[in-house]
Amino acid sequence: MCRRIYIDKSLDELAEIFSFAQRGKVDDLGGRLPRYNGATAEVYHIIIQDVKRDFVRPKPAFAIARWGLIPSWMERPRHQLPALAPREDITSNELFQDAYRSRRCLVPVSGFFEWQDGIYKKQPYAVAMKDRSMFALAGIWEEWRHPAGIDIRSFAVVTCQSNEMISAVHNRMPVVLRPEDYERWLSPDPDVGGMMKPFDPKAMTMWPITRRVSTARRIGPEALRRVDLSTRRARQ
Repeated sequence: MCRRIYIDKSLDELAEIFSFAQRGKVDDLGGRLPRYNGATAEVYHIIIQDVKRDFVRPKPAFAIARWGLIPSWMERPRHQLPALAPREDITSNELFQDAYRSRRCLVPVSGFFEWQDGIYKKQPYAVAMKDRSMFALAGIWEEWRHPAGIDIRSFAVVTCQSNEMISAVHNRMPVVLRPEDYERWLSPDPDVGGMMKPFDPKAMTMWPITRRVSTARRIGPEALRRVDLSTRRARQ
């Protein structure tokens, strides 16, 4: 299930594509962009409704957050933090419900990876828009106060049932938002359940990629190269 994403743009390009959000003073995470095999427990750029900068008229703004949600009420983080928030549980599970009602975010990506179920060595697939444009995953975020007095922002990606294309390899997918829905997802509206649905498969594409992405190692654009599964099966 989607625990890997890729971003094939620089921070400057990211800020230009999502220009409705204020960039502020966020940095490029030490040169980690582009990033072709982004895993959970790493830090990313997300877009939040920044109440702290302007309480009267909050505006979307870039922020930095760790992938793996830490609810503000949790005394100490669990060993396994939830990276994914199933839409079916998001209003009832105490891990997600408060963030869903008031702290939703956008997670800008160029694409994500899914692994095919039910085979000996799971085959990864890259999923992107057909035109290779960047898009945003639906997310929720929290801010947890470390005992040392440091605020740690974290997020989880919202998931739903797969669309017709992705269901060929997996039964779940991240919630992909249309640009016209970004404002409402970030709004104070406490329930936007109708937005958490499979994205139009006709606008997306999917292709098999190297199994090297299955380990959380640093890898370049070759991670996205299409592999020939017929040749691989012939060798087996």
